[in-house]
Amino acid sequence: MLSEPSVPKETNPDSRPQSSEATDFGSYEGIDLRDLLSRFLEGIVQTVGLGLLGLALGAIIYFGTSRSILVSTTTHVAFSFPGLERGQYPDKSKFQPDDLRAPSVITAAIRRQGLDPSTAFQARVEGAVTVEGFIPAEIIKARDRLRAAGQITPPYVSDEYAVTLSLPRDFPLSRRQREILLNDIVSVYLENFQHTYAEAPQTFGNAFVTLRGADFPDYELILNKELENISIYLNQQREKSPTYRSPSTHFSFGDLIEQTALFNQIHLNETLGIIYLNGLSRDRSNAMLKMNYYLQTLADKEAKAEEEDKLVNSLLEKARNQAQNYVLGIKSSATQPRQESPIIDQGLIDSLLANDAYTFLVHQALETGMKLKALEADRAQLLERHKRMESFIQENAGDQSALRAQVQKSLIELESYYAELISNIRRTDADFERQQFADAIRFSSGVQTEGDISIRGCMISAVAGAGIGIALGLGLCLLGVSGKSISAGFHRKQGG
Repeated sequence: MLSEPSVPKETNPDSRPQSSEATDFGSYEGIDLRDLLSRFLEGIVQTVGLGLLGLALGAIIYFGTSRSILVSTTTHVAFSFPGLERGQYPDKSKFQPDDLRAPSVITAAIRRQGLDPSTAFQARVEGAVTVEGFIPAEIIKARDRLRAAGQITPPYVSDEYAVTLSLPRDFPLSRRQREILLNDIVSVYLENFQHTYAEAPQTFGNAFVTLRGADFPDYELILNKELENISIYLNQQREKSPTYRSPSTHFSFGDLIEQTALFNQIHLNETLGIIYLNGLSRDRSNAMLKMNYYLQTLADKEAKAEEEDKLVNSLLEKARNQAQNYVLGIKSSATQPRQESPIIDQGLIDSLLANDAYTFLVHQALETGMKLKALEADRAQLLERHKRMESFIQENAGDQSALRAQVQKSLIELESYYAELISNIRRTDADFERQQFADAIRFSSGVQTEGDISIRGCMISAVAGAGIGIALGLGLCLLGVSGKSISAGFHRKQGG
């Protein structure tokens, strides 16, 4: 029998495979986003808990380790005095910023605060102080341009410095004590500067202290020299500021020069004239011995000065014979074609050196000549006094007790006038120097200290701990480890 042909069955359209566009939106190539979301939601409490735990641990770790962190106390100090641009103090000595943290300055500041005076404590504080200079950006650019042009950059001295005291947080000094200590360090340095450069020389006013118990001829020598030094100093100060007038004494330096001249004419000459004309001395023989020794000393100095003067004059004569005309040297250098690198004419260098040497020798010859003339004048003056004293010894003058009493009384009055003159000089000079060096050293910013506990550092540590905790919680969620799963597993184990 023939079998009926088989008719293909119609396929059910619903049974056809669906396209990729009709796939479930929550499943992509084996990743079920719904499953992941459900895991995250299931472990949300666990993730938040781990985040809070990390937040707390981060803050605790910061507080535990912050005691060894350095705390910086900083202030800015600006300098402004003549010679700073050349790296020098007003007396031409070398300026060094590290003088701010010199051991003597640190010791004085620690003593002011009544802190631990031990050497270890002082060394710890001294090592914690740093001084750093500020260099403006335009200065850096200018020096870079000079280097690029092949030129030598001159040394640069900053006029503002940051003074920093960096000590561990657990160092036995509170925040307030650190600020006061740093302020005192700068204040001590400022006071030392004022004592050195803003006060009259300490030799002023000490003449009568030096002459206690001295013989009468010594008064003549010492007081005349003292008045000469005072006049020279006052003339130098008047050259610096001819119009200055002190607000406390109302004297100018010109007024003080006139007072010194009047003191010399009215008070000093009267007393010294009695001593000189009468050859007064408590012991003339002893006075003669002093004069003889002084004459010998002056003779030795004069002989040395003569040798120096001869040497300088001989060198000056040689330099005069070999003098160069540096103007011609400059012209010959200017006619040379310019190249990329600068060319220095050897003739120009030789002529400049020769002229500089000649100028230096002229100044040296002037100094040695003036020194020699001054020694000759002092020796001639002392020699005349020596002869006069010798004549009184030969004449064997009678009793001079009345004259000695008169001179002693005159010296007491002279000392009072002298003290008044010195007081006016000191007060006027102190006012002038304070005005001149008022801004020599100053605080350009207040003293600032980092907080005892840095809120920013604590927040960063806490946020880092919280991030680690949340990341750990999300990782456990992805692995399917959650509080519920752990609890279910525990129950199954108990049921088994």
